[in-house]
Amino acid sequence: MNFEPDIKAGRLRDGMTFNQRVWALTARIPAGKVTTYATIARTLGTPRGYRAVGNALNRNPYAPAVPCHRVVGTSGALTGFAGGLPMKERLLTAEGVRIARGKAVLDKVFTFDASS
Repeated sequence: MNFEPDIKAGRLRDGMTFNQRVWALTARIPAGKVTTYATIARTLGTPRGYRAVGNALNRNPYAPAVPCHRVVGTSGALTGFAGGLPMKERLLTAEGVRIARGKAVLDKVFTFDASS
């Protein structure tokens, strides 16, 4: 089944793989906001699955429609970006996310609603 339209629209559907669900949630993160790997993992019901979320985002075939640069570590650390961390910082800064000492300032954190 082709889930690409659902993924890009941020819709979760039955039958999606874990990676597809990660990409769909990531597609919901608006410009100027960030979320964390742990937040995505918790939203998917796998609270300790933050590394699996990172692995899924490392394989993101839908960038930039699925903005994996908007996902950061719990401390705000700019981790894991295929384009390199300087590029991740530039993209976030261009969207209005403040960066201090190599970390996103977590004053604009996106959380998923309970019906995700």
